Amino acid sequence: MKTSVSMYSLHKYTVNENLDVFGFINYASSIGLEGVELLDMYWKDVEQELPKVKLMLAERNLMVSAYDISNNFVKTSEDERKMEIQKVYDGIDIAKNLNTNVVRIFSGDVTENVSFEQGKSWIIECLKECASYAEKQGIILAIENHGYFAGRSEQVIELIETVGSTHVRSTLDTGNFLLVDEEPSHAVTALKKYVAHVHFKDFVNVGTDYEGHFFLSLSGGEFLGTIAGEGKVDLHHVIHELNSVNYEGWLSVEYEGTDDPKVGTEKSVDNLKQILQAL
Repeated sequence: MKTSVSMYSLHKYTVNENLDVFGFINYASSIGLEGVELLDMYWKDVEQELPKVKLMLAERNLMVSAYDISNNFVKTSEDERKMEIQKVYDGIDIAKNLNTNVVRIFSGDVTENVSFEQGKSWIIECLKECASYAEKQGIILAIENHGYFAGRSEQVIELIETVGSTHVRSTLDTGNFLLVDEEPSHAVTALKKYVAHVHFKDFVNVGTDYEGHFFLSLSGGEFLGTIAGEGKVDLHHVIHELNSVNYEGWLSVEYEGTDDPKVGTEKSVDNLKQILQAL
């Protein structure tokens, strides 16, 4: 298994200190990782930046573990859904340019006056179209367990099996299962044979005196991001289960806690390396 960090770990720096993709790559190269996970939302001018990013990655001996698309297939108009499909097509092309074969995708968001079954049917329809292009380009579309339509392991599995393409797999986000009231250890056991990418992430319950932003689970549980390995997710079990199916892909740290993002990220990286060394 290979180690990576998602640029989303430093999201606060992108907002508050104008961190760009070049600054992120510089940072990632300083903390002893093999790869970086890049997101479509952080480009300022993709056509100008992409060639420079490729050169910078080569100079620092870094690979791109995955390229992340912020798509939403639950759109009420066909034209809007076509735009979301095109967004994935464009992401596939950029991923190929970056020499990664994994594109992280979402399913879709809760939309007013759209039933679960209707939303799911649109997601499947769009996934099938995207899968056809991904197959031709040699790219794997990895659905993240995220949100109402694909938050739980059985939902992700249903989408993958309904689409029926070996190029549609799972981005296993170790923390997000808590937000849909699923035990992460159970989820990874169910999903392990479908995994193409991993977000190495952790959450803790919110303390009674906490007054800041938190994540709310479906049942009303309140969670905060924390240093991976110091929260509720049994990350040793996660790695053990992935190892049991000979997973050789990326483990990408995604820190969403309240500490300084660089501090939280680096402690998460240290914990990840310790778990891998203990295998």
